[in-house]
Amino acid sequence: MQIVCLDLEGVLVPEIWIAFSERTGIPELRRTTRDEPDYDKLMRSRLDLLRRHRLGLPDIQKVIREMGPEPGAREFLDALRTRFQVVILSDTYYEFAMPLMAQLGMPTLFCHRLETDAAGVVTGYRLRMPDQKRASVRALRGIAFKVIAAGDSYNDTAMLSEAHAGILFRPPPNVVAEFPQFPVVRDYPGLSAAIAEASRRIGE
Repeated sequence: MQIVCLDLEGVLVPEIWIAFSERTGIPELRRTTRDEPDYDKLMRSRLDLLRRHRLGLPDIQKVIREMGPEPGAREFLDALRTRFQVVILSDTYYEFAMPLMAQLGMPTLFCHRLETDAAGVVTGYRLRMPDQKRASVRALRGIAFKVIAAGDSYNDTAMLSEAHAGILFRPPPNVVAEFPQFPVVRDYPGLSAAIAEASRRIGE
């Protein structure tokens, strides 16, 4: 049995923090896991910026409500789900993702939780577990799935390495340079073809 694990932001939906940066005019919020491999360092910087600018979860959710999937993402995902079980493995938060997941047909999502106070100020974050993308792929392998994984950023490379087949989708040049072992595709037809090729290669 085969299963496909996909990253969310940068693969199926736009980067939420980049959209929020553009809306607020705070350029430092544009940094994502494409730029910073240390996720805790990245999140501590984001929380500090939110505090300094007196922005909270409702401000971010307002921007998210106006977002949608990447063009073609819903059609790609619908077609993929007719051929494979699919799990979305993301380092986003349920408090961010659910409106976007509804637009994608509510695929299975594993991600994290934000901690907020009564006023909606983001006070911290709670990881579902450390290194959850790699751990999820390892667990799926442990129950006899062959795993094909696709993502775009530093925080995806662990799950790509753990999978039977890993694919980079629209990655930045720095990630391509550091991880040349993974094939690179830049559109949904290419990703569909790469997944099909990986499926044939790893077999049942």
